[in-house]
Amino acid sequence: MDASGMKKEVSLEFLYLGGNFITAIPPELAKLPSLRYLVLCDNKIQSIPPQLAQLHSLRSLSLHNNLLTYLPREILNLVHLDELSLRGNPLVVRFVRDLTYNPPSLQELAGRTVKTRNIPYTPSDLPESLVRYLSLASNCPNPKCGGVYFDSCVRQIKFVDFCGKYRLPLMHYLCSPECSSPFSSASQSSTSQSESDSEDEASVAAHRMQKVLLG
Repeated sequence: MDASGMKKEVSLEFLYLGGNFITAIPPELAKLPSLRYLVLCDNKIQSIPPQLAQLHSLRSLSLHNNLLTYLPREILNLVHLDELSLRGNPLVVRFVRDLTYNPPSLQELAGRTVKTRNIPYTPSDLPESLVRYLSLASNCPNPKCGGVYFDSCVRQIKFVDFCGKYRLPLMHYLCSPECSSPFSSASQSSTSQSESDSEDEASVAAHRMQKVLLG
């Protein structure tokens, strides 16, 4: 591709990929910084790559009539997104309940102890690989937990309130199964759900996601 072709690709603002039997969204789409309208409707897409959160100019995302059961938490980083079409996806009527959890390794348990108890160490005390490993700790999103995780975490669907009208299922990761009680049924009260929402996600600004099309 010549220089002019690369410039056109980078400056692309509208991309229509609807009705193409696409099963996976290529993460390379994240390399289109000027993209404002992305249409992926009427495909066979089962998940959204978190790299799409790098499309900071995106204003409209059409995902209706696919096979989505959840959305990645990273979609909250699309600060200019004001239209999200999700109708015709399984996530509208159900969500994932049976998700697996692999017990942490001895290395992870030791790393969690170092991080949660703030055990002091200097880079010269440990092999470089362990120092790098400790730097990769992720904080558990449960505000009542305060724990961390590395490779072993609990994948769980959580409904997040958007503008007080829509509750969208987002994937989030907990450090252990004890961090949150499992979803009991669809009849779970909104009060209980609200209590389980982490502070950063429950307070999505009212001007965000004004047009979430579910039906």
